[in-house]
Amino acid sequence: MKITLILGSVREGRQSHKVANELVRKLTTQDNLEVELIDLAELNLPMMTERLNKMANPPTNLTQFSQSVASADAIILISPEYNGSYTGVLKNAMDYLLKEFHRKPVGVVAVAAGKFGGVNASHHMQSLVLSIGAFPMPAKLLVPFVQNVFDTEETINDETLTKSFDTFLQEFIWFAEAIVSQKQRALAKVA
Repeated sequence: MKITLILGSVREGRQSHKVANELVRKLTTQDNLEVELIDLAELNLPMMTERLNKMANPPTNLTQFSQSVASADAIILISPEYNGSYTGVLKNAMDYLLKEFHRKPVGVVAVAAGKFGGVNASHHMQSLVLSIGAFPMPAKLLVPFVQNVFDTEETINDETLTKSFDTFLQEFIWFAEAIVSQKQRALAKVA
């Protein structure tokens, strides 16, 4: 199963990349998983003026983004909370695509400097996931006080948060496998 993580922060001094990297580290220890991290800071997509499928000559990085999302069996969105929601760069990237997300399981991870861990951003991301025809996992990972929970080697130094990461990933893998296997059964009936 291929899991693609989309890191929705491009800000200088960002902290959410630490969360994304920790998720990748933990996922790559699992058997039978292919893991890809899409960092929107590296992708540098232009502001969306038209969906990808309506562009005559789309930028290469946008085509690559589409192909990565389309080839994923499951997706995890990671965003800090800005002004009570997820980032504009994540919304911009998501707006380019639609069919690439169809019926895919999506986990939501929100990051914040404060004690609520991005709960508002997480609700908005789950709403977005529903709107694009994907399946949001009910459980989400909230990372409060993100600036304090990683050491200088970017390893989590908070036992409770470590358990939260592990629980989230166990639930996500179960959720994703359930949906992916059901999709495979439906395809087998058609074939």
